[in-house]
Amino acid sequence: MLKSVADRDLVDACRAAARGESFLYPGVVSTLVRDYLERVRRGERVPGQVLTEREDEVVKLIAEGHSSKEIAAVLTISPKTVERHRANILQKLGMRDRTELTRYAIRAGLIEP
Repeated sequence: MLKSVADRDLVDACRAAARGESFLYPGVVSTLVRDYLERVRRGERVPGQVLTEREDEVVKLIAEGHSSKEIAAVLTISPKTVERHRANILQKLGMRDRTELTRYAIRAGLIEP
């Protein structure tokens, strides 16, 4: 959680965690819903998951603080491919940076806080 988060969001996140549920900020949820509805409108097949398994791996490694070069070595892909995955992930999740991805990884259970 961010230090600047509203008290209500913090309480809601704690309650969700206590129930064993995930907590997503309303801005993220609205972005995901908007993307989903746009894909349905265009007649695209909509995946059951937001991110692919590979993208989940990349998010996990980013959240653990690895550089693109390190991630590329671990996943046996090029650093350019890592950057492409990162851009796709940020776009899919409606996020801007590594910090937001780290928070997402924690909430999604990809890493522990």
